[in-house]
Amino acid sequence: MRLTEVKLPLGHTDADLRAAVLKRLGVRADDVMELAVFRRAVDARKPKAIVFIYTIDVTLKNEASVMARLKGDRHVAASPDMNYNITRAPAPPAKRPVVIGAGPCGIFAGLILAEMGLRPLILERGKVVRERTKDTFGFWRKRVLNPESNAQFGEGGAGTFSDGKLYSQVKDPRFLGRKVLKEFVEGGAPPEILYVSKPHIGTFRLVQVVEHMRAKIEALGGEFHFQARVARIVIDKTAAGGRRVAGLLLADGTAIEAEHVVLAVGHSARDTFQMLYDEGVYIEAKPFSIGFRIEHPQSLIDRARFGPNAGNKLLGAADYKIVHHATNGRSVYSFCMCPGGTVVATASEPGRVVTNGMSQYSRNERNANAGIVVGITPADYPGHPLAGIAFQRHWEERAFEAGGSDYSAPGQRVGDFIAGRASTALGDVVPSYKPSVRPTDLATCLPDYAIEAIREALPAFDGQVKGFALADAVLTGVETRTSSPISIKRGEDFQSLNTAGLYPAGEGAGYAGGILSAAIDGIKVAEAVAKGVAAGA
Repeated sequence: MRLTEVKLPLGHTDADLRAAVLKRLGVRADDVMELAVFRRAVDARKPKAIVFIYTIDVTLKNEASVMARLKGDRHVAASPDMNYNITRAPAPPAKRPVVIGAGPCGIFAGLILAEMGLRPLILERGKVVRERTKDTFGFWRKRVLNPESNAQFGEGGAGTFSDGKLYSQVKDPRFLGRKVLKEFVEGGAPPEILYVSKPHIGTFRLVQVVEHMRAKIEALGGEFHFQARVARIVIDKTAAGGRRVAGLLLADGTAIEAEHVVLAVGHSARDTFQMLYDEGVYIEAKPFSIGFRIEHPQSLIDRARFGPNAGNKLLGAADYKIVHHATNGRSVYSFCMCPGGTVVATASEPGRVVTNGMSQYSRNERNANAGIVVGITPADYPGHPLAGIAFQRHWEERAFEAGGSDYSAPGQRVGDFIAGRASTALGDVVPSYKPSVRPTDLATCLPDYAIEAIREALPAFDGQVKGFALADAVLTGVETRTSSPISIKRGEDFQSLNTAGLYPAGEGAGYAGGILSAAIDGIKVAEAVAKGVAAGA
């Protein structure tokens, strides 16, 4: 059975938890056959009285009678079946299903297809994760950008150089997220990700997990090809006058016959989006957000969130999630908050600067950082379905110029930004972005409406997180890759609305927002591909 809302104070022991479960269920210790934590969350709304909230799965000797006795208790129910069951195909198809992209979505699509016995072919334009890591660190240290191997492109996807957050707000009635987390634990992630409310791995552990999953897919008959950029999707006309995928052409001239193609390219594959548009695949512009990264001392955030309990090892580094609705009609909110992390360079095109946040598993760096971003819609970049890409590029180029045109990022003290004056030097908060940060005026790096909204939001956020408007806190620009600027529409069968055999998936297609949701979408799309293969459609 599953027991929810078991609340205990900070500093409780495992024995205290067990005693609380026995008391709630009205059973003796020897009645319990097994007790496992399904979820552990922290309620820190009252910093002086922080509470841990548990969901517990319990197996009892006399479970039926206890369930009957507690029938009216809304916090007691049968434990759901969280197992993911694979149905293997009788035989692999003559033309192997192809997955384009080896980020979280592509990897899990490939894994499910491999577990079904469908021997997928996985194409990744970047390098294997360890070579990609060298290239990415080389860019941060030496300012040498490889457009095909960086924080956006390569095995593991953009999530590899992030906080490794593994939580999502997507509805998951089938517990597909549980399948994802179990695979990560099998690959070397800490077992606690199965039960903490906000699990994360960190970059270095993600590298190990990604390598493990590749090996598992290959052992099941899947095949990876790296540095294999898809230059064209070949589309044929059907007898009924429709369109269907017939194959792929790689940048090196290799031709691949394919009838089932998973498109899991991520949110930064701009050349691929252009190719799809040119081939007539139906695409729409979609909303996304733009802004800056903000850095504070992590100790400030810990005190603001945990009060006298700041620094407690059980609590770890504090995070936050805040939003402000500005008077100009724009919403400003925190995005991808990274406790004890660093701001990282995530450009994938020459002559442009893009930022993101990253943490290691320990989250013990000096600063906390988060994106402070403003929501925008296609009305802000009207006309063409791909106009959002041009919009992003424009502000990334402005940031490159403001940073000195050498991949340094433009930065500004929060006090100067609010006052509307350029920063000529930075203060006590040392920015973490590499290669370096150049003090300047960030007002030139985003549209006026975004600057106005963020200027209004920062003092308002101080009321939610005390000290947020710290004068020496640092803003670094620009954050433009919060999500894909396009949506590649698909039907209930997960295929493109106008191109049969093409399965848009994950963040790049507009169907996910983060590692976990992208991986879940990859599972769903793989299931749809398997149905298509079985039906010969």
